[in-house]
Amino acid sequence: MIIDAHCHAGRGDGLRGPWDTSAPLDAYLRRAEAAGITRTVLIPVFHSDYRMVNRQVAGLASRHPLRFLPAAAVHAVRDRGRVEKMLRTMAPGVHARAVKVHRHDARISREICAVARVLGLPVIYDVMGEVAPLDLIAREYPTVSFIVPHLGSFGDDWRAHLALIDVLVRHRNVFADTSGVRRFDVLLEAVRRAGARKLIFGSDGPWLHPGLELTKVRLLGLAPEDERAVLGDNMGRLLGLSPSGSRPGVRRTMEDGRRTATEA
Repeated sequence: MIIDAHCHAGRGDGLRGPWDTSAPLDAYLRRAEAAGITRTVLIPVFHSDYRMVNRQVAGLASRHPLRFLPAAAVHAVRDRGRVEKMLRTMAPGVHARAVKVHRHDARISREICAVARVLGLPVIYDVMGEVAPLDLIAREYPTVSFIVPHLGSFGDDWRAHLALIDVLVRHRNVFADTSGVRRFDVLLEAVRRAGARKLIFGSDGPWLHPGLELTKVRLLGLAPEDERAVLGDNMGRLLGLSPSGSRPGVRRTMEDGRRTATEA
C-alpha cells in the first residue's frame, strides 16, 4: 500500500496562485496510478471559508472512499470556537481523517491541538520554516501526532530542514513528509538521524508530479521494510488504517469523547 499523504483538492476563492484558486485531480490521478499510489490524503486548497472547501473534499472522499482520505483545513483564528464541529462533520456523514493547519493562515492554536487529541486525529502543520515552536507543541500535546510537510520548508531553507531533523529526533510524536524537498542530502540525513519511521511520503500534488516525488524516496536506498514504512505504513498507522488500507476502528471514535475539546 502506497499512501500519498499530501495532495491538494478543491476550488478556492482566491486568484493569487494555484494554491487558492483550483486543484484539479485528473492529471494527478493518472500519474499516481502509473506510479502505483493506492490511496491519497486530500488537503483543501486555501479558502476564505474552509467549511466550503472542506465540503468539496468530503464529497470526493465519499464518492471514492477506498481511494481518498479527507483532511479538514482549519484556520486557527477565523475558525476559533468551531474547530471540533468542523472536524466531526466535514459534510453529512463524512468526518475528517486528519487536520490541516498552515502558518500562512495563522499559527496553530491550543484549541486545534486539544480537538485533535480528543478525536485522535493527526495534525498536518505547515510551519513555513518556523520550526522552534514545535518543541513546545510536541511537549504540550504528547499524544497528538504532528506531521510537518516539506521537512519544514517548501522554500528550500536548509536551516529549517536541519532544525526539524533535530525535532524529529527529540520528539516521538513529530513526523515529516517528503514533499517538495529538493535538497536530497537532507532526506538522507533525516533517515540517518531520525529513522525511516519518522518520514512520510507526500507529493504536494496535483502541482508536483507524484511519480517524481515517489522516485526520490526510492532513491534513498532504504531496506525494503523501511521503504514500505515511508511509502505507506507510517501514515497508515497514524490514520489508524489496517495493512489492507481499511479503517477497522478509530482509536477514539467520533461517537466517543463526548466531552468537548475546548480545554487547553
